[in-house]
Amino acid sequence: MRHTSLLHLATMDALRIVRKGMLSFTVGNLVVTRIDVNIIFKVEHKHSHSTGRRLLIDPAGNPILTLPRLSFDDRWQVFRGDSKESRDLIFSAKRSSGFQLKTTLHVFLANNTTENAPDLKIKGSWLQRSCVIYAGKSSTIIAQMHKKQTANLFAKDTFIVTISPGIDYAFIVALIVILDAINLDNGD
Repeated sequence: MRHTSLLHLATMDALRIVRKGMLSFTVGNLVVTRIDVNIIFKVEHKHSHSTGRRLLIDPAGNPILTLPRLSFDDRWQVFRGDSKESRDLIFSAKRSSGFQLKTTLHVFLANNTTENAPDLKIKGSWLQRSCVIYAGKSSTIIAQMHKKQTANLFAKDTFIVTISPGIDYAFIVALIVILDAINLDNGD
């Protein structure tokens, strides 16, 4: 089933993202819930020969977004449903520069073909498990993620994401999945 429109607009204050299988072969798989722990998305990591792809699926297993990694230079594209067709491209994301101590990604919506200026910018410290998503080159914050603190050393990674009202939270989750994938691949 292909979704023609995302329309998962934020009306809540926060989402919870939990990494499952930290010490297993499912590293990279995430579960996204509302704060009340009702599942709204799952993220599956499908490994292929040279690149991995992630799928954002609804609780019934229907694909919402496909996130293939295009190359080893951390360029990603995000498509509607399970498509990889250019007509279904929503956005692309890439590192702002090659070497970074703190990760900065530039995000370009599909209609921004020149990529002269990013439509969104993500700044994050994966060591601290936090990131901020800004509108374009402005200081306007549209979403933030931070690691939920726990006293349990063996607890799974749990992140809390706050999203501004009216922002599509499937879109924001896709950005965090890309940031997570880049940092997992780099061993950060």
